[in-house]
Amino acid sequence: MDKAYNILFLCTGNSARSIMAEVMANHLGRGRLRAYSAGSHPNGQVNPWAVETLRRAGMPTVGLRSKSWDEFAVPGGVPLDFIITVCDNAAAETCPVWPGMPTTAHWGVPDPAAVAGSDGEKLAAFRDAMTTLRRRIELLLALPLDKLDRLSIQEKLRQIAEPRPA
Repeated sequence: MDKAYNILFLCTGNSARSIMAEVMANHLGRGRLRAYSAGSHPNGQVNPWAVETLRRAGMPTVGLRSKSWDEFAVPGGVPLDFIITVCDNAAAETCPVWPGMPTTAHWGVPDPAAVAGSDGEKLAAFRDAMTTLRRRIELLLALPLDKLDRLSIQEKLRQIAEPRPA
């Protein structure tokens, strides 16, 4: 990829999955992706287990914040190439009209913040979510985006989240 692609990860609360996806896409993309995250109803704070999971994986955690998707759905805002929902609630919501008509896909990931139990069980749930998101981001980065048309890209983005046969 010669071009840097702007990608927005959406989740209702923008406190865990979308935040982790933003950090990993920026880290793994090494300038090929400029990732952002937002929520339809942001919690206003980043889940501490998400921060801890990213920190343990050696990913940067400074400056993370929970923010509204309204920041991105404005004329003159960040020109988005892709919008990926990572929670089922956000995928089912009526999204704003995004300037530039970015390519969209749904990469549903179980909510690690919904896991009750010991600290070890919570950390394991966040690690599982991070592993799923990381693999999907790696698959995105492996695509020859500069050689694909818009419809092909949309199909490939959707296929990334489909279960693979065992």
